[in-house]
Amino acid sequence: MIPKLKYSGQNFLLLAGPCVIEGEEIVFEIAETIKAICDELQIPFVFKGSYRKANRSRLDSFTGIGDEKALGILKAVGEKFDIPTVTDIHSAEEAALAAQYVDVLQIPAFLCRQTDLLVAAAKTGKVINIKKGQFLSAGSMKFAVDKVRESGNDQVMLTERGTTFGYQDLVVDYRGIPEMKENDCPVILDITHSLQQPNQTSGVTGGKPELIETIARAGIAVGIDGIFIETHPDPANAKSDGANMLKLDYLKNLLTKLVKLKQVVDVL
Repeated sequence: MIPKLKYSGQNFLLLAGPCVIEGEEIVFEIAETIKAICDELQIPFVFKGSYRKANRSRLDSFTGIGDEKALGILKAVGEKFDIPTVTDIHSAEEAALAAQYVDVLQIPAFLCRQTDLLVAAAKTGKVINIKKGQFLSAGSMKFAVDKVRESGNDQVMLTERGTTFGYQDLVVDYRGIPEMKENDCPVILDITHSLQQPNQTSGVTGGKPELIETIARAGIAVGIDGIFIETHPDPANAKSDGANMLKLDYLKNLLTKLVKLKQVVDVL
């Protein structure tokens, strides 16, 4: 389904990278590190980076370095490391632009019901990854999938990223994984965003990164097709979502454990 994807079918799919494209040097460092780990463990890898953050709590929050500059860096990463790339789009008008630079277009959770956005993304012919809205049931994602398919594109994935639990927390309902799989498409578990604590009084989203391994293990156990992780060499100083990111140094240890766990799950 995804161009340039290696080791397809042998392991869970990994979508990983920084929350937002901060600059060329750090993005290349992250991509090179993740690719080396995935090559060693034979994990199919898609590099993730948002070229712009359109959904921020505060006006003074970092949103990006410029759309075409950031998209250019994403394209360069894909070409240099021969890996597919994925980025978010936020409006129908952005679909055609982003499609020139990346292999997968991602629909943010808050926008997963936006018909014009889903149709425009579908018509690019790219693989479409739709994040489940924090406010939606797993079953209701059928309609988002249908919008893409009925627009002539059968290349669609769904991503679980937690469900709103009160005003300032999210919870993962693992019953939704097999339910979303009934749509006959890959289902990804977004581990780091599932641990967000939104709507903090500071205007900066919080998180519980100490539970990343717990969420990931549970996802592998229930049979997810892939995992989504935002990672950074220095999460405390990341430009976006640092509170729930995985430190890049910890990624190899986590993925090694998950590969071993999947091997056990596969024979049960």
